[in-house]
Amino acid sequence: MINIFDLNEANTVIQRINNIKPDATPLWGKMSVDQMLAHCNVAYEMALEDKHPKPSGFKKWMLKLFVKPIVVGNKPYKRNSRTAPEFVITDEKNFELEKVRLINYILKTIELGETYFDNRESHSFGKLTKTEWNAMFYKHLDHHLSQFGV
Repeated sequence: MINIFDLNEANTVIQRINNIKPDATPLWGKMSVDQMLAHCNVAYEMALEDKHPKPSGFKKWMLKLFVKPIVVGNKPYKRNSRTAPEFVITDEKNFELEKVRLINYILKTIELGETYFDNRESHSFGKLTKTEWNAMFYKHLDHHLSQFGV
């Protein structure tokens, strides 16, 4: 798995993002390419900004128990998997703006470094190791970039 905290390896992902065309169509799923980019940005918003309400109580317990192993594990995501409501993007987005935002989030992640993320509290899953943060960031990006053939 690519280490999203390493600039050289992350540049591979950034190059894939730069290869996406505004008229790209998905190989599976319902999102448009601009919605997909906005959808990928949500993971970084949750990690780096205080934009989304945090789950608590029973919902957080369920996320940690059932969703966390899927999100931070080594297995790739299945096609057409359900997504959390916070990640559902239904309106049209500005392709270029979302693309730039995503690249900037990746660069910010590299700037902060894996030490910053190691044992840091995640939005939904409690504390994660740097390996789990890497898996969460990279797997999600790889899944959706592959969805659009890049």
